[in-house]
Amino acid sequence: MPLYKTITVDEHTKAFIWKVEESYESLAKDVELTENCKKRVDGMKSEIHRRGFMSIRHLLAEAGYVDHDLWYDDLGKPHLKDDKYISITHSFNFTAIIVGRNHVGIDIEKQRNKILKIANKFTPLDEYHTLANEEALIRKLTIVWGAKESVYKLIAEPGIGFLQHINVTDFDFDDFKTTTHVRYNGLDEWFDINFLEFENFTCVYAQPLKSKLDQTW
Repeated sequence: MPLYKTITVDEHTKAFIWKVEESYESLAKDVELTENCKKRVDGMKSEIHRRGFMSIRHLLAEAGYVDHDLWYDDLGKPHLKDDKYISITHSFNFTAIIVGRNHVGIDIEKQRNKILKIANKFTPLDEYHTLANEEALIRKLTIVWGAKESVYKLIAEPGIGFLQHINVTDFDFDDFKTTTHVRYNGLDEWFDINFLEFENFTCVYAQPLKSKLDQTW
């Protein structure tokens, strides 16, 4: 199918989501890859990864770019040649990018029971005792993980710990937004977080806090 969703975050920032339903051959048609990207996609054994990789090139096109406009630094963080910021994510049959004038991060996750087994590695579980049922717990934990992952992508600071250094402000599902605080290695910053849910997936994206409010840890 074509583009699944476009999100206008603000006048300088947009996010694009693709639902991967096409064949690899269909997605690869008329897409020109760099030599490095050709090697990357040819080396992928998973068909869904190959299709996801190509769908991201279509998302780039939606944002006005081609594969040659994209490059990766030594930490694996993507960059655009025009110096705008970009973040990329994929999960099963969904892929997404966010492009903006300021630092951005994005993450898509499938809502799965698996997150219950690893939750204590990235968030204090005693904060979630008021949730009504397991489904709500999985949804909330997935949003929290996505918030931390999107901020981590934005910062790209080696050694930062999700549990120790990134704190997500509590929120209600109907808020569709929250904030996140990071304190690590001299960094002491707040970030705006927005989230949406669709087809048992969660998408979260992060930007530096627009208004520097007097917030405490």
